[in-house]
Amino acid sequence: MAKARKRRTHRLNCVAVIGNYLPRKCGIATFTTDISEAISLEMRRQEQVMNVAMDDIEGGYDYPARVKFQVRDKVQADYLRAADFLEINQPDVVILQHEYGIYGGSSGAYILHLLQALRTPIITTLHTILADPSDEQRTIIQELGQYSERLVAMSHLGVEMLVDIYGVDRSRIAYIPHGIPDVPFVDPSFYKDQFNVEGRKVLLTFGLLSPGKGIEIMIDAMPEIVRHHPDAVYVILGATHPHIMKVTGDAYLRGLQQRVAKLGMEEHVLFHSQFVSLEVLCQYIGAADVYVTPYLSSEQIVSGTLAYTAGAGKAVVSTPYKYAVELLAEERGRLVPFGDSAAMAATICELLSDDLQRNAMRKRVYQHCRPMIWEEVAHSYLDLIEEARQHRAATPAPRHGLERIPKVLDELPEPDLSHIRLLTDDTGILQHATYATPNRLYGYSTYNNARALLALSMYYALQEDESVIPLIQRYLAFLCHAFNPEHRRFRDFMSYDRRWLEEIGSEDVHGRALYGLGVAVKCEPTHTIRDMAARLFIDAIDVVEDFVSPHALAYALIGLHSYLRIYGGDANVRRLRIVFAERILRLFENNADAEWPWYEDVVTTHSAKIPHALILAGRWIPADNMLEVGLKRLDWLLRHQTAPAGHLTVIGNMGGLTRHGDRASFDQLPSDVLGLIEACAEAFRATGDNRWLEECRRCLAWFLGRNDLNVPMYDFATGACNDCLQPHGTNANQGAEATLSWLNSLLMMYEVVAEKVLVRK
Repeated sequence: MAKARKRRTHRLNCVAVIGNYLPRKCGIATFTTDISEAISLEMRRQEQVMNVAMDDIEGGYDYPARVKFQVRDKVQADYLRAADFLEINQPDVVILQHEYGIYGGSSGAYILHLLQALRTPIITTLHTILADPSDEQRTIIQELGQYSERLVAMSHLGVEMLVDIYGVDRSRIAYIPHGIPDVPFVDPSFYKDQFNVEGRKVLLTFGLLSPGKGIEIMIDAMPEIVRHHPDAVYVILGATHPHIMKVTGDAYLRGLQQRVAKLGMEEHVLFHSQFVSLEVLCQYIGAADVYVTPYLSSEQIVSGTLAYTAGAGKAVVSTPYKYAVELLAEERGRLVPFGDSAAMAATICELLSDDLQRNAMRKRVYQHCRPMIWEEVAHSYLDLIEEARQHRAATPAPRHGLERIPKVLDELPEPDLSHIRLLTDDTGILQHATYATPNRLYGYSTYNNARALLALSMYYALQEDESVIPLIQRYLAFLCHAFNPEHRRFRDFMSYDRRWLEEIGSEDVHGRALYGLGVAVKCEPTHTIRDMAARLFIDAIDVVEDFVSPHALAYALIGLHSYLRIYGGDANVRRLRIVFAERILRLFENNADAEWPWYEDVVTTHSAKIPHALILAGRWIPADNMLEVGLKRLDWLLRHQTAPAGHLTVIGNMGGLTRHGDRASFDQLPSDVLGLIEACAEAFRATGDNRWLEECRRCLAWFLGRNDLNVPMYDFATGACNDCLQPHGTNANQGAEATLSWLNSLLMMYEVVAEKVLVRK
């Protein structure tokens, strides 16, 4: 047992803990459950600890009573509702379990919305601290440091990384080790009969199975181990990780089993493919002579499995990832190089042959881990909570400013795909509808199927809803069929009886197809979709160099940027980005003047795509002159589309805006509003200026009724959008272009608001 220490008196009414929670199967859920239970035991009353649990499946899990609120991890509004719930219940402190992958948004950014909306003191436990984070990942940790009274690192190295890599003030960091069960130091033989391995030398690895665990390396070491120790058996305890199961089923497990069979090790490698209770897990650990963690990456800064086994006094052989290097220092374990089966086998054989060395190692690591038992860890958290409360009392902090973001998030409708699904058949998405009923007379178009591919790819990236993958594949299949390899061009129109109505579509259609393909490459619902989209993109991109349509160049330029987010080393596509952007820039240089700063004599539909493309190219090439022109021309477009009352008044499709001052007020198209939102979102990303985010909101409000006629374009009953705004009201037909424009606008708003918290003020 751990040595008793003087306890501080804690006067707390309630502690809230945010994270995954059992019975969800993952390491964070186990940790959150254990720390919540440990703190509640020290506080004496179970009801003094409440949990907010993250759900990754529809309907969530069958949680115990301690879980008071559930958050759908991909639904942004849920995070703000959770913040409201916590504010109503007024806990003394919120303890956040942070790992990038368990929260929604890019790199888990949605959780920042919840934290920003809280007045309650926050303590954040970091389960992942990367040595080489992306800019986005670094910013998230820095934001967590701003919103939290303390950041908790579970290793001493983690503390130094937070200071050196993330620039966090050392005074705001606390070291509290990973908790472990308080188990006795017992001989492994005590438990072996329970698992039918009595009389054998047991090697153990446990945890959810996934490719990064390096189990293949240990399996490959087994023939050499068995040659020296014929009684050795390697027990692999754990089910396949649920996220791996969703993508590839049990293929990874089957691959491991086939590897074992190929080596003839079936009698020496046992798969116990189950997620077990803590009691049973401790018995498995107790039965092990040597515990093995053959992880493949050095990045892991904490490992619950290693902490548990070290705390039980097991001899450990591990690869030298960061947590193992720290925990197993001073001969508390043995380290072997990454991916080296021979070294793994030699080290394990040495330990199995030397009982004296192995048992001495066991005692050293057992004694070292005594301060890590859950009782001690709980007291460390309670002490830290008291410090955080005292600090907050001495230096009260205002509610973190979000301007109007929480309100806007709450008001955003949930994406509704009902009408999209209705318009989509086995061929693709139909062009038109009469009212809300699909109209088959006009068949299909590549233009709208490319839009649909883009929208559903974005939707999947935000929601990870696997039900849309067949739709994405259907739209991609349409584009594959539309591509005419003889001319290396896309056809556009197909009749309802699946006959192409031309051999070559317009340049704009070709550009729009590349835009959709590029986004599909970036969003990658599956690697097969990415591969197909990338192949088609590569086949179709070169002909654009001969195009004359500015809109086609702009669409292609935006699409190739998404493609380059994945395949940034594609030298030809990088070259084309510069070529297309410079050609668009020259259009302004040749036609614009101080009185008319546009690239041609009339502003037509989809005009915002031109400055959008320049802003994007200027940011990423980079080229400051392109960025400046793009921003100024977008600002000019917005000024010409702002009514005296402040709402968006879209330049009409029946004549546009001419150099001589003539302006059409109707028909106002949803696709033009989408173009403005996309361009403003890119301007916000490029500058960090909140003005552009406000413009995105103003444009989205057009769909919801803040327009010239004060009528909503979006139909909540059908999940569709009316085709255009006309002088007498809306065109009540709800075709593909309008509905996809609404959906893209809504998804872009979700995406850019999530990015808002990652832009440094």
